[in-house]
Amino acid sequence: MNRQRRKTEKQKRAGDRGQWANKTEYILVVAGNVVGLGNVWRFPYLCYKNGGGAFLVPYGLFAMVCGIPLFLLESSVGQYTQEGFVTSWRKLCPLAQGIGYGQAVVKLYDFSFIIIETWALFYLVFSFSAQMPWATCDNWWNTPNCMGLSLDSSSSNWTANLTVLKKHTSAATEFWELSHAPRPPLRRRALGMSAGIEELGSVRWELALCLLACWVICYFSIWKGVRSSGKVVYFTATFPYVMLLILLIRGFTLPGAWEGIYYYLYPDLNRLTNLEVWVEAGSQICFSYSLTAGTLIVLGSYNDYNNNCYKDCFWLSLLNSGTSFVAGFVVFSVLGFMAQKQGVTVDTVVESGPSLAFIAYPQATAMMPLPQFWTACFFLMLILLSVDSHFVAVECFITTISDLFPKQFGKAGRREMFVLFICSSFCLLHLLMVTEAGVYIFQLIDYYGMTRACHYFMALCECLTLAWIFGADRLMDIIEDMTGKRPSVFFKLCWKYIIPLLSLD
Repeated sequence: MNRQRRKTEKQKRAGDRGQWANKTEYILVVAGNVVGLGNVWRFPYLCYKNGGGAFLVPYGLFAMVCGIPLFLLESSVGQYTQEGFVTSWRKLCPLAQGIGYGQAVVKLYDFSFIIIETWALFYLVFSFSAQMPWATCDNWWNTPNCMGLSLDSSSSNWTANLTVLKKHTSAATEFWELSHAPRPPLRRRALGMSAGIEELGSVRWELALCLLACWVICYFSIWKGVRSSGKVVYFTATFPYVMLLILLIRGFTLPGAWEGIYYYLYPDLNRLTNLEVWVEAGSQICFSYSLTAGTLIVLGSYNDYNNNCYKDCFWLSLLNSGTSFVAGFVVFSVLGFMAQKQGVTVDTVVESGPSLAFIAYPQATAMMPLPQFWTACFFLMLILLSVDSHFVAVECFITTISDLFPKQFGKAGRREMFVLFICSSFCLLHLLMVTEAGVYIFQLIDYYGMTRACHYFMALCECLTLAWIFGADRLMDIIEDMTGKRPSVFFKLCWKYIIPLLSLD
């Protein structure tokens, strides 16, 4: 009787604020959000930075003891409360509603990742050029030290080839970055980077137009709430897998691909003694699973009360990590191909970092037949992945503010105006990231604003609140009431002991 009464109350609440039209929409939106830049952009460069296969060991362990338990915890909280990530904590534990406000701040940092979508759109436009601009050194932005794609790949002396690479700058790097030469500065094509964050420089108007286009796409994806975003994901969440499959098959057929794959899969066990590898693996789980930022709470809040979130957390987590693993094959097969072409080892073929996708991959596709097609496939996939993640982040923030002030935003047209205000304001604010110092600002936000201590502290607060104050057994009773199946005791151990201890470490 009590269960039926709760279900009726939840259905009335869902009717007032909206709900997913069907289970498929929920699965696609969550999949589109969690399977994003963290898989195709961030995961491969962290593997490359941390010794290839060595990174997979801590990543897999953290996925089991942190990723899946926190995924279930957050999605079940949203489904039970039918609220945004501030009011949900207010309902469960009023003393802990500060967690929700903290997640709101993290969500604002989350908006910054639209710059990846902006860069990808910029590259997509140039991918239709007759001659790839990052393949040659006869462009107006190139320097005397520029080196095209030609190198003595037949030479067995990889040390000599590496010396050549260090003395010169590749055409792809010059297209991406800037020269730190004395004045007058030699500006590079994409970012026109200044010498440091203290030199803000001017706005790159081409990137500013791409940024505007990305925010316009975001607005029309969410302006009607889940009614519009639930329909957009039928394309944006599925088409990237078509692109990923095409690029995977092409990568396996490239000469030298298996050298890169060997580097990706073979673990350098000595790297496991480095604490930094473990810290970044835990951070990557939080980032790619969209944990501790309130996203899963909001998306779960649009579910039916009796949705089986327990089963969903396993399949969506598997999809997330599986996509990351497959994306590693796509990137490392290309790195192996580049290593063979340049006559160097895989670990020296390119610098690790966020620009890996914007230097290594364009350079590799320029060496292939039909470079325009392969480049367009890659950056179209990157754009669609980032579109999902970005509009979901904005939608979650909008939903949370609307739930905080239901009377103000419950009237017709108010929500659409608020969405327009948020999108316009942040589009103007993000112009800072398309200046010549924009990449430094983005890296500052990426490193300090959204990862490591921030994720770990939020995970600690969530587990202490729900497992110790609200009660782990009580939470498991709620999940059993919603799904008809009681979670394993393993989840209780993770919430009460393992995740808090790992977060403190």
